[in-house]
Amino acid sequence: MRVTRGKVRRKKHNKVLELTSGFKGGRGTQFGTSMQAMMRALKRAFTDRRKKKRDFRGLWITRINAAADVNGISYSRMIDGLKKANVTLNRKMIAKIATDDVQAFNKLVALAKK
Repeated sequence: MRVTRGKVRRKKHNKVLELTSGFKGGRGTQFGTSMQAMMRALKRAFTDRRKKKRDFRGLWITRINAAADVNGISYSRMIDGLKKANVTLNRKMIAKIATDDVQAFNKLVALAKK
């Protein structure tokens, strides 16, 4: 007897089509192309979750560098000075201080310059 997979195939197709709903054209309506689109989207989502961490670190460094330049110190000298002064703030926190609390950042710069 011939087996057509019955419910299993429909369930798989619906699962894929549900994930790709909202995609343009056949990528959201046809099973074959939507399967390829889904695999590509999931692959990119995986890599971009890791890339996001690099991007944010770069953003924090850019913000710290801009604020440090205003105070007449380079980014690398500031980070080195903070490490020597045993300041254990990470780059995310320093960038937040640089954007939100200028006076506190100026104190950090003074610590780094010593």
